[in-house]
Amino acid sequence: MQMHYAFKHLATAATLVQQYNGELPLAAFLKQYFSAHKKHGSKDRKYISELCYCYYRLGHALLHLPVEERMKIALYLCSNELQSWEALFEETWLQQHTPLLSQRISFVQQQYPALQAGTIFPWLTHCSETIDTTAFAYSHLVQPKVFLRIRPGYEQKVPDALAQQNIPFEQADKYCIALQPNTSISTLLDVNKAAVVQDYSSQKVGGLLQQVKVLSPGTQWRIWDCCAASGGKSILANDLLKPASLTVSDVRESIIRNLQQRFKEAGITRYDWFTADLTKQQKLLQNRDVNLVICDAPCSGSGTWGRTPEQLFYFTNEQLQHYASLQQQIVNNIVPQIKAGTYFLYITCSVFREENETMVQLLQQKHAMKILQTEVLKGYALQADSMFAALCIKE
Repeated sequence: MQMHYAFKHLATAATLVQQYNGELPLAAFLKQYFSAHKKHGSKDRKYISELCYCYYRLGHALLHLPVEERMKIALYLCSNELQSWEALFEETWLQQHTPLLSQRISFVQQQYPALQAGTIFPWLTHCSETIDTTAFAYSHLVQPKVFLRIRPGYEQKVPDALAQQNIPFEQADKYCIALQPNTSISTLLDVNKAAVVQDYSSQKVGGLLQQVKVLSPGTQWRIWDCCAASGGKSILANDLLKPASLTVSDVRESIIRNLQQRFKEAGITRYDWFTADLTKQQKLLQNRDVNLVICDAPCSGSGTWGRTPEQLFYFTNEQLQHYASLQQQIVNNIVPQIKAGTYFLYITCSVFREENETMVQLLQQKHAMKILQTEVLKGYALQADSMFAALCIKE
């Protein structure tokens, strides 16, 4: 990139982050801006977006610095190579730049000691105990990979299709493929039919569904996915536990419509659905006989902020309390309605104790649920999301 373009992109990105207030997703905000400013070509859009995302990857660190200075530091830390951005940096910084993130952090800390794990992610004391909080905080400086879950029957076809198109990938296991960040696969594969875009940790929740099969062999599964969202866990459960009958619900019909389109692409045609606000007391299971409830609860999303770093930047303590309260309401309304012997799988994409272990205590102490297994899924070590899952049974 020519020198004047690097500085021009930096100035544009700095203006954008000062205009952005976090109300829209950053991707949507940038899309709106670029739609209104056609002068930016595809490369311009790529570079400006990269700078904006890097700025938010620094979380709450170095906020006392001028925007452009902080943005350059963020770019330096987040980039494995600076080929396009050399004009922005002094020779010393260029000489010290290395592909190793830990070395880049050490160098920047010599100049800016305020850069610490706890300034990037100020809620480390709220994290589950088994999380390496330093590694987790610094993982926000690295863009997560795109993960595919190969669906049954396509175990060979999907890797073959990627290889034929010369798409670099790693096969984490028989059904999980890792792609480089920003890889687009919609033109390469039958998305949802052959493979589902699903994070590594989200796929690992399947291990708890497999556990249910082991504990109750031969069961005809009647599943209720009560916070179904786009249906990723439902498709996973369908693939692992079929033949199964499936009921899905969420708070708005627009969410269900999106799910129905995804189910259609996935070839899932037999299921029931309804809309319900699970924070409100109502009889939901009067005419529904279920033996497995999946509750992928609305949460802070703190285990996924590597994908949406603007949420790390704008998150507040009040929001944490809001989500913890929301989850308690949902659990308190659902669990009393399920019968003895029903499995309950509680899932969040959060790293916070208040949303995870505290909820398990509630299930045990208030609702007499037997906890069969809990798992903190530490995706931060694998360029993946971090999640929590607890498998329980109603006694």
